[in-house]
Amino acid sequence: MLVRLHPCSVESRSGVADGLLTSYFGPVFRASRQPTTAFAVPLYQPPAGLANRKPWFSRQDIETLPEAQAALQGREIAWLVDPIDAMLLHIQGSGRLRLIEADGRQRTVRVAFAGTNEQPYRSINQWLLEQGVSRNQINPWPDATKAWAAQNPQRVSQLLWSNPRYVFFREEALPEQDVGIGPRGAQGVPLTAGRSIAVDRQSIPYGTPVWMTSNGPSVQLQKLVLAQDTGSAILGAVRADYFAGTGAEAGTLASKVSQPLKLWVLWPR
Repeated sequence: MLVRLHPCSVESRSGVADGLLTSYFGPVFRASRQPTTAFAVPLYQPPAGLANRKPWFSRQDIETLPEAQAALQGREIAWLVDPIDAMLLHIQGSGRLRLIEADGRQRTVRVAFAGTNEQPYRSINQWLLEQGVSRNQINPWPDATKAWAAQNPQRVSQLLWSNPRYVFFREEALPEQDVGIGPRGAQGVPLTAGRSIAVDRQSIPYGTPVWMTSNGPSVQLQKLVLAQDTGSAILGAVRADYFAGTGAEAGTLASKVSQPLKLWVLWPR
């Protein structure tokens, strides 16, 4: 059956066709199944009863209140080395762990988004700007932020707690044949590097083919993509987050993309 598609320009409620493109990726971090002196930053599964209490404890509460810590006891998936890496994983929503098991074996697993505490998201880089840190000192993210944290260790908790939102994960096996496949987006299908975007699902339905044009200093894009994911910061009709892929190279690209955007959805005639 032949289906003819008709392009329709995406505009805001006020008729504006110009929007914003950002990018995200799947980070890869070393991790340990057991806490150690080096690996001391936990990643958690959702606590029991999370769905019945929203919003749940804030990020600061989770790290300081005995009640919150008791609710997460035994829910640890693994431990990371750096709290900025953990924050990056929370922001991206999924990633991979090069995991050292308790018996010393090493393997790679995926951690996927499994829920949040439903607290508001706040940009830690915006917090740094509000503290008088220049944009040159926070880019490229996250390396510059790590450098700031190394110079200001007494303020790292304050930096992290400026973002109350906390993300919980589930662990997924990563068979060798799936190494090149991206994480599952909100649509429930694996994301494809360079072809999947996150959108505001109130404006563009999942699965919609979208023609995207975006020209900026980092990347020039005129291509067909699919709306397959969403995110808490992806709000508005002409707004998209471009999935760059997995690993350091994808992360370098994703950190640089913040540029103008135009979208056309392709509807059946």
